[in-house]
Amino acid sequence: MTEGERFLETLAERRLLAIVRGADPEAALRAVTTLAEEGVDLVEVSLVTPDALSVIARARRELGDAALLGAGTVLTADDARRAADAGAAYLVTPAVSEAVAAGHALGLPVLAGALTPTEVVAALAAGATAVKLFPASLGGVPYLRALRDPFPAVPFVPVGGVSAEDAVAYLRAGAVAVGVGSPLVGDAAAGGNLEALRSRAAAFREAL
Repeated sequence: MTEGERFLETLAERRLLAIVRGADPEAALRAVTTLAEEGVDLVEVSLVTPDALSVIARARRELGDAALLGAGTVLTADDARRAADAGAAYLVTPAVSEAVAAGHALGLPVLAGALTPTEVVAALAAGATAVKLFPASLGGVPYLRALRDPFPAVPFVPVGGVSAEDAVAYLRAGAVAVGVGSPLVGDAAAGGNLEALRSRAAAFREAL
């Protein structure tokens, strides 16, 4: 089984990809480890977080095989290389950029951001393992259904404003998983309440 196939299998099993993005690297690290403790063990750390690569490397050392950690908001080939060096197991991009092909060349699974049919085709041609439908809130569940008509075999992961209720609807509409940032993580990655994060994580896991 290839790394891409393993990643797709993990997406289908977990169904929830947590997105950690914040202004405080220490708080971001605590958010990642708290999510893993609550069973949300597929986590993306956005590169807009200060010292994000250090957060990924430290979380990997602390959690070992207890979580599958990736780098998000990967825009360039250099971003992709640095994320790989930090130990990211997969890459997530907000758009079809040079990072998609670079990640593929590095042997990393890539969840590539796309919205339109043209972008979906471009993402797949560049080597994307799955397509991050972003921003999913723009068209919602009906738009995912419309995209799946011409692309029934494409593994879509809606991201952007996905609540627990939305997550269930997207999965029923054929998404392989959903990516959730603020509705799940809240302000935890900026030093917010970790107990509230635990409660939200439990609510999402129960819903899914």
